[in-house]
Amino acid sequence: MSGIFGVVSQGNCMETLFYGTDYHSHLGTEYGGIAVLGDSFFRQIHNISQSQFKSKFFEDFLKANGNKGIGVISDAEEQPIYLNSKFGPFCIVTNGYINNAEELARKLMTQGYSFSEVSHSTVNETELIAKLIGLGENLVDGIDRMFDMIDGSCSLLLLNREGIYAARDRLGYTPLTVGQREDGFAVTSESSAFPNNDFEIIKSIEPGEIILISETGISHQKPPRGIKQICAFLWIYTGFPASCYEGINVETVRERCGRFLARKDKDIEVDVVAGVPDSGTAHALGYAMESGKPYRRPLIKYTPGYGRSYTPPSQEIRDHIAKMKLIPIKNIIEDNRIVICEDSIVRGTQLKNFTVKKLWDCGAKEVHVRPACPPLMFPCKYNLSTRSIHELAARKAIRSLEGEDVEDVKEYTVHGTEKYKSMVSWIARDLGVTTLRYQSVDDMVQAIGLPREKLCLFCWTGECPENTKRENQEKA
Repeated sequence: MSGIFGVVSQGNCMETLFYGTDYHSHLGTEYGGIAVLGDSFFRQIHNISQSQFKSKFFEDFLKANGNKGIGVISDAEEQPIYLNSKFGPFCIVTNGYINNAEELARKLMTQGYSFSEVSHSTVNETELIAKLIGLGENLVDGIDRMFDMIDGSCSLLLLNREGIYAARDRLGYTPLTVGQREDGFAVTSESSAFPNNDFEIIKSIEPGEIILISETGISHQKPPRGIKQICAFLWIYTGFPASCYEGINVETVRERCGRFLARKDKDIEVDVVAGVPDSGTAHALGYAMESGKPYRRPLIKYTPGYGRSYTPPSQEIRDHIAKMKLIPIKNIIEDNRIVICEDSIVRGTQLKNFTVKKLWDCGAKEVHVRPACPPLMFPCKYNLSTRSIHELAARKAIRSLEGEDVEDVKEYTVHGTEKYKSMVSWIARDLGVTTLRYQSVDDMVQAIGLPREKLCLFCWTGECPENTKRENQEKA
């Protein structure tokens, strides 16, 4: 997942763009980029895999000047892309994932189009989106057509002389929020970028909606589409605690998740409630509030310099970060029964080797693991995350239990069935924990507070609201 930010102001926007973009650093680990438009375009991209956005872009912050700009923290590819198109020059940043990117690129190449950027030996998806938009009769038509051509999701900010075109992906998978202050407007993936930049939220862009933000205000270019399936994982893991999506705050959802987990734990006694920092912290706070057991910190994350161990592209880097970032405190761990709240279990290797092992090595009496979401069953279709189904801890358990890979895993996704219980028991043994209990889909949905049909639950259930709607329409 990437994070995007844009600002249009009466004066120089560079300070706001610098800090607003930096507030998305939790969403990507590979590249940062900005584009500012004054007398001309200023564009800069830096690799931030070994350093923070602020340090890499400080010199650019001092020298760039313009009243409108866009920025991105990217999980995989170099952005922004500059294109001198038939609509005039523009810069673009995107957030999403295109399942049919290679197929679309091949079609464009047969029509004589060329691609100059590559990401991990494949086409740069932001450049692909820019070329697809160029097929339209105008920018708005191009964005709208692009939505229908891609399999996946794409939210974007497009900067040109008119202002910033902001478009949320047609399914609403990723959020975009608009804010206003005295001297201008901003648009962001994370509303947490607004308070310290003095913006007040005035609008959530709807799925498929396209707006133009200029010095004079906001103009609506394309109305929303009817389907909404915002990613539930935003509240569980990826989102920043201070952010709100659809008006619902991340931190409070995580606290509610923890409360639901505690309500199912009437049969165990623990001495300490803890969370795997950072995203597991609020889940654990909710658990502690509900259970009445003390919240303590047996595992401390060493400085913000160690980013998320889920987002880097290689397992080797993920493991190294997981090992180095958490420091155990033996005085709190030794001889205690500990319930550890985690946002999720993806592959399970980091939890097993670099979290649970540290607790046992420091003398924990019992280790109870409580993920705040159900077992992950499918790689995300709409953003860059786990790409191989075989990596997932739940799939490894099913493969071991069945003796082979099975296509139909529906019974394993239903909380409380015998197959579900056997899968969870297998994962618990593999992790080496005293007990393992996952959040149910129903409790997770209730904790978020949106109707189930407005959430994307694909990675847990394989359900797509878009596909369900189409199936119902076909039956009718």
